[in-house]
Amino acid sequence: MADATIPGAATGSAASGRAAWLVNAALPWILPIGTAACVLAVWEAVVRIWSIPAVNLPAPTAIATNFVKTFGTLAYHAQYTGAEAVGALFIAIAVGTVLAGIMSASPFMRDMLQPNIVAFQLVPKVALAPLFVIWLGIGSESRLFFATFLSFFPIVVSTTAGLQQTDPTAIRLCRSLTATSGQIFFQVRVPFALPYFFNGLKISATMCVIGVVIAEFISAQAGLGFYILLASSRAETTAIFAALVMLCVIGLAIFGAVILAERVARRWYSG
Repeated sequence: MADATIPGAATGSAASGRAAWLVNAALPWILPIGTAACVLAVWEAVVRIWSIPAVNLPAPTAIATNFVKTFGTLAYHAQYTGAEAVGALFIAIAVGTVLAGIMSASPFMRDMLQPNIVAFQLVPKVALAPLFVIWLGIGSESRLFFATFLSFFPIVVSTTAGLQQTDPTAIRLCRSLTATSGQIFFQVRVPFALPYFFNGLKISATMCVIGVVIAEFISAQAGLGFYILLASSRAETTAIFAALVMLCVIGLAIFGAVILAERVARRWYSG
């Protein structure tokens, strides 16, 4: 007897499959947005119920109003902070990957460099910011290199780990096929280290913004760090929170660019 197909069963199955796919695709967006919305709602309620003064803790609606009202000014300062953060991240990538390549290729260089890099990272970063101003002046160079110093470490550590943990069987196979050291590095070690590199890069993407803002507190006439410092001297708490929102936008934009670059790099190497 021939198999009978129930009318509409296939259509219903396809529709439920599409619905499940949409839910799975939307869930990573819905959860953080929903959590943030709940926190903001509680925040707003607490400020209104207890009548907390805006100078102590402004309501989210007041911050949003200030953000819209001063958007032009915030955007002006954000362009300096964003440009310096991106520049610092690119320098950190260059420095971090070169150091990782050197340390993974030579145990002697790793033993010589790694303890010193770790020791420098143990020094409180805020205490070093004035030194960068003394060495490089009050221009963008001091902010750029301080942010680089703050953000290159995760790239070095993660990339070195990835390069060192490459599958030795794959390396031996390539050597048996007379592959050169350069071919092994770029075609075996680099693809294996990519997830490690991007894990470190995601951390560095946030730290470079922090580094620029810290440096702007000390040596800037423009930028969101300078704007926050100026607003704090006037006790304009709402303006400070509005600037923090803009900093979050910059940080998320850089972080999103890193995620996009990771997807492109993985497709390129897998292809």
